[in-house]
Amino acid sequence: MCRRHPTLAQVIEESIHSLVIARTAAAATIDVISVAIELSAVTKSYGGPAGRPVLDGVTLQVAEGEFTAIMGPSGSGKSTLLNLVAGLDRPTSGTVSVGGTALTGLGEAELARFRRSSIGFIFQFFYLLNNLCVFDNVLIAAQLAGGQEAASRARAQQLLDELGIGAKAREYPAKLSGGERQRVAIARALINRPAVLLADEPTGALDSSTGEQVMEMLVAFNQRGQTILLASHDLQLVGRHARRVINMRDGKLTSDTRSGDQER
Repeated sequence: MCRRHPTLAQVIEESIHSLVIARTAAAATIDVISVAIELSAVTKSYGGPAGRPVLDGVTLQVAEGEFTAIMGPSGSGKSTLLNLVAGLDRPTSGTVSVGGTALTGLGEAELARFRRSSIGFIFQFFYLLNNLCVFDNVLIAAQLAGGQEAASRARAQQLLDELGIGAKAREYPAKLSGGERQRVAIARALINRPAVLLADEPTGALDSSTGEQVMEMLVAFNQRGQTILLASHDLQLVGRHARRVINMRDGKLTSDTRSGDQER
């Protein structure tokens, strides 16, 4: 029995159908892999149901490798947003996921393990341990995460060298400048190779020149693939370095701009 050959129209239709399926599957795979942070309809209120929400229905996605800055005045909700991403606080409603892990369903012990392995946090006022030298301030984060001792020590010294303070490894924080302390804090935040680096006003306690240097360091790590979510009120400084700037006011996202894009 002779085999019927498909018509040209059928060949074209089947080819288009196959292409659509392939592109849809590829897009789905990219979405799963590339989303580092996802907030869906997140609300955070203090003082019970009657309290005014600090975050009001925030929905946000940050891709792996993005350097995203959250801008807004004091009280806009940007620090609260970072605390939710870090698992330091829980949303009143909505969901928060980091690296595909839904934080909402984790217990306190699970959240602590998640933070140690997946989150690096840089604070405005450094929060170094004054009774530990620079090297041990960095190393302690790896020890708490259960890192292998020799590898952790090598990683700590490598980061301090990269950040230009390798010679200060045996000094104590009280002898360091503000910029040097923030470099130690950056090394501590990065030692466990976190999926996400969070920075809450990392230049707020620094002079403008030192703040510029700190931002350039963060850019350098971002260029190697580090995902960074930063909260700041310094529009000029952030605008020169962050590839994406999101503005907040009264707990809501008011604008979202990427470098080279028009405001959305």
